[in-house]
Amino acid sequence: MKISQERIRRTFGFIPTATFADGVCHLIGGFGNCGVVETDEGLVIFDITMKPLGPKIFRDLRKVSDKPVKYIIYSHGHFDHCFGFAPFLQEIMEKGWEMPEVIAHENCVKRFEKYRMLDKYHIWLNQQQFASLKTPVEVSAHETLDPTIIIKGNEIYTFELGGFTFELYPEWGETDDAIWLWVPNKKVIFAGDLMVSHFPNVGNPYKVQRYPKHWALAMERMMEKNADYLVPGHGELIEGKEKVKEVLSITAEAMHFVHDEVVKRMNEGKWFEQIFHEMLEIFPEKFKNHPYLLPMYGCYEFAIHAVYRLYHGWYDTGNPTDLFPAKSADVAKEFLKVADSTKFLEQAKKTIEQGKLQLALHLLDVIINGSESENALLLETLKLKSKVLKQKANTETSFIANKINNKGALTLRHKIKELKKKLKS
Repeated sequence: MKISQERIRRTFGFIPTATFADGVCHLIGGFGNCGVVETDEGLVIFDITMKPLGPKIFRDLRKVSDKPVKYIIYSHGHFDHCFGFAPFLQEIMEKGWEMPEVIAHENCVKRFEKYRMLDKYHIWLNQQQFASLKTPVEVSAHETLDPTIIIKGNEIYTFELGGFTFELYPEWGETDDAIWLWVPNKKVIFAGDLMVSHFPNVGNPYKVQRYPKHWALAMERMMEKNADYLVPGHGELIEGKEKVKEVLSITAEAMHFVHDEVVKRMNEGKWFEQIFHEMLEIFPEKFKNHPYLLPMYGCYEFAIHAVYRLYHGWYDTGNPTDLFPAKSADVAKEFLKVADSTKFLEQAKKTIEQGKLQLALHLLDVIINGSESENALLLETLKLKSKVLKQKANTETSFIANKINNKGALTLRHKIKELKKKLKS
């Protein structure tokens, strides 16, 4: 499936500001959209993007309104939705305005605490996930604008400002601290990452548990509002009752599907490998081709992992060999005693010619992990694996899968360079 670069750019925030709902609501694009509601008494802001894009969001906001910010709402605690606050605070200090109320779920507070505990780990983790970006993603877990109003459990929080009613609904979806905003006066939903304009980011390989079934139910609760507008966490404004309903409905249906079909197979006593490949075979065409379910960040395959991981432990093969595994290097060395590196390399090349890139990677890893000497054959193997990873990256539409493959190729390039120097010396 080929996704245009323009579609990717627009989904990830390269879009003009959208003004709608009688001119009082705005969507300001960023990697993590910012939603704004203007009232006579001031602004309600839903998400403030990531730190590097904070100044851009602030400038774009001030092009459409000069009113003071009265409320900031976090849809959830991810770095691309609530870390761009610095220019807003600077303006407040310069103008002597009162600090706005900051609203978040209690699990967002716990998230910030977890980020502080795992600060160096999360820096490393984001370096992995966003390794090939030209601009590095830098986030300090110790620089947060903490909430002043904390929503607990499943309580619906409501407040009034300037003749508008604002209703906040807690959910689980990409996170367990998600909130979506309903503005009944203008029939607008601000969804945060419960709606990302592509296949939901369920089952991110780097991140903690996500919740497909809860996500589907959240979509269905949004549908009950019969909204005219939906502001997604990523991507362009969704307008019109029928369009909003369609997007929410297909997303809910896809999440129900992946959840229920995995659970069905778990109840049949199947292990993950069998479930995973069966699920690949039954993925409906209507999901594959729907413009709001394209695998642009997460993907269907990751969602299968998410459901299984939600209900199952780490022992997922059913093979006792995997219960206390030997080191992969030791296993590879034993394989190379049966057939030398040349045989494995020859077979890897054959599988590449057949288009079986994943199988080729397994064969090449035997040589890389099991080689006890650094020689020309190992250099050739490293080069070939790097080439295969680039090929796989070029065919991946999922941002995350693409970056993982590119990161692997990048790491190998450093090893190749070092080995070349050693072999020349």
